[in-house]
Amino acid sequence: MIKQHKIIKYSILILGAFTVSACSSFGYYMDLMSGHSELLEQQKPISEILANKETESKLRQLLETSQKIRDFASKELHLPENDSYRTYADIKRPYAVWNVVAAKEFSIEAKKWCFLFVGCLSYRGYFSKEDASTYANELKKEGYDTYVAGAKAYSTLGWFDDPLLNTMMYKSEAHRTGIIFHELAHQVVYIDDDSAFNEAFATTVEQEGIRRWMAKKGKNKQYDQYLINKKRDTQLNALLRETREKLKQLYKTKISEKEKKQEKKIIFSLMQKKYQRLKKAWGGYNVYDKWMSQELNNAHLLLIATYHNLVPAFKAMLKKENNNLKKFYIAVEQLGQLDKEKRNKQLKQLVKN
Repeated sequence: MIKQHKIIKYSILILGAFTVSACSSFGYYMDLMSGHSELLEQQKPISEILANKETESKLRQLLETSQKIRDFASKELHLPENDSYRTYADIKRPYAVWNVVAAKEFSIEAKKWCFLFVGCLSYRGYFSKEDASTYANELKKEGYDTYVAGAKAYSTLGWFDDPLLNTMMYKSEAHRTGIIFHELAHQVVYIDDDSAFNEAFATTVEQEGIRRWMAKKGKNKQYDQYLINKKRDTQLNALLRETREKLKQLYKTKISEKEKKQEKKIIFSLMQKKYQRLKKAWGGYNVYDKWMSQELNNAHLLLIATYHNLVPAFKAMLKKENNNLKKFYIAVEQLGQLDKEKRNKQLKQLVKN
């Protein structure tokens, strides 16, 4: 059952939803609350699951490790000590939510959606893939490039105690560890209307947390493999940034829309060819094949940029604080109080130094 304090929060959300003028927006908020309520109703305290002798051994092992990771997050990384990720829910699907990302046909700027309490985001989430796809198709009719991306993680940014989900149980321990650190980091600092800032900060905490966890557990081989994969991520992200820049320059040119469409196809085709060369250099590592085999468009390049472009700046910031996470969080919070232009200027300066 949902606790009393959660019912109070739901009441606040519902009252807030009534302040939204558009009926479609009101309906969307109701769907979100319904989906979240359903998710919470499925959660069980992990302590109870572990105490149950009938709990399957593999799940037991994963949950036991998850709680050690959760303890580490608060004690060693100074992340919030609350009931987030102390419960577990098997939601019987591969993703927690599906996010719709969109950009105009000749733009690499993400469409923004503004929400109560969290500000404006570069994506719009749904608990149903069908609903997400329906909305994406509506945007296509309006001339947008769209992408529906499944997300395994789920966070209410501290509004509720978030459960650990079956979708978050990656095969890789590094990924299972990192996702808890990442989502808890959002509860430490979250700036309205700046997805790139928020995600890069949380990604930095995630990566530093994984380094410390693996070091404490003496899992050097696993961490070495994690670093190899992160290097591949970095190389792929560089290719995507290069493609974004080419598209940005293309869309500025004064040629016909027909010519822009042709050039756009060529740029994406070239990106896929360069990916094949990267893959060969990686010895056939093919984890990105499914993503690359899609009919790619502007929207596919947006989430990657949101999560990664500012990470080097935040890492430089952490280094400046001598890897002291408490001081790092304070510095990030202070930076977040500046207007967007000023904080981005400071972040760029950190990378240059």
